[in-house]
Amino acid sequence: MHIAMVTETYPPEVNGVARTVALMAEGLCALGHSVQLARPRQHAADRAHAASGYEELLRPGLPIPRYTQLKMGLPSGRALARAWRERRPDVVHIATEGPLGWSALAAARKLGLPVASDFHTNFHAYSRHYGVAWLARPVAAILRRFHNRCDCTMVPTDEMAEDLGRLGFARRRVVGRGVNARTFSPDKRRAELRARWGAGEDGLVALCVSRFAPEKNFPLVLQAYEAMRRANASVRLVLVGDGPLLKELRAANTGTVIAGRLVNGELSAHYASADVFLFPSVTETFGNVTLEAMASGLAVVAYRYAAARQHIEDGVSGLLAEPGDGAGFIAHAVSLAREPALARELGSAARVAAEPVSWERITVDFEAVLRDTALARGGRRESAHAAA
Repeated sequence: MHIAMVTETYPPEVNGVARTVALMAEGLCALGHSVQLARPRQHAADRAHAASGYEELLRPGLPIPRYTQLKMGLPSGRALARAWRERRPDVVHIATEGPLGWSALAAARKLGLPVASDFHTNFHAYSRHYGVAWLARPVAAILRRFHNRCDCTMVPTDEMAEDLGRLGFARRRVVGRGVNARTFSPDKRRAELRARWGAGEDGLVALCVSRFAPEKNFPLVLQAYEAMRRANASVRLVLVGDGPLLKELRAANTGTVIAGRLVNGELSAHYASADVFLFPSVTETFGNVTLEAMASGLAVVAYRYAAARQHIEDGVSGLLAEPGDGAGFIAHAVSLAREPALARELGSAARVAAEPVSWERITVDFEAVLRDTALARGGRRESAHAAA
């Protein structure tokens, strides 16, 4: 197939959506498909990348308020329609619901192209973390309108499919997320990193890798860490990420805060050099970091939600609290501070659970949904012609 992909975020931007879209594009090319990917130009020197079976179409963008390191694509319907008339794609995949995504949907519909979308971000759930909870229903309505104009919407878990179904989202297909167990591996553990964090080999390092933002529930991370320290004074905390709460987290002077993009093996080394992964977010559609932590051999403490619900067996490959049970989350974290051997046991089981969840397997599922979408729309078009 020739597949047109549209996204507002892409590496080297660091977030789960960017990583997922890039891995899916690479995977489709590896399966023999050709991909044209439209994305915002990230900086003045940014150039479109081209390789065998892959080309980029760069469009104008603007910095996102409070996230100036990310761009929001501007509407580009005419440019996309022109490119798609020159080489008609078999299917259009839209990963994000920004201005670029909306214009791509309009252009595809005008040309009669099959469209599959992805539900990557719970924007409607974010509103209560920014003091505008009243916006949740209007935002959900806007998202529903976007996705219901598509031929199908991919979601990462059965749980998310059910939640969106209750909100009126139609034609949902579940396509999970994966992890590269060669990149994220206990083998990447580095004693010198632990020493830099003030942790000996027998100490316990709690890690959180996340965007530094209100919706990620960082107050609970800090509360859990303080409780862990009271139970075991050797516990250290490492926070890896970037975002609007960076200054606030640094000012709290709690643990080691590492901001910026950790690439070329550095991120995987930071995972593997920790022992426990604290992730109390309840606004995830999936949470790729959960699988990355599991593959790295960490004991994950999370809510029974999204990736954790899908892949962790409570008490066997991690510890799960019920969503919203902050006291239960903290109690789980404290139990690992008191029993580092339990953390190692859970981490080993987490690694075993994560290893089979490869991106190669997920890409095959993604390909199947795109093919079904292309064939279904083609069938409807042929029926219309026959009736005429």
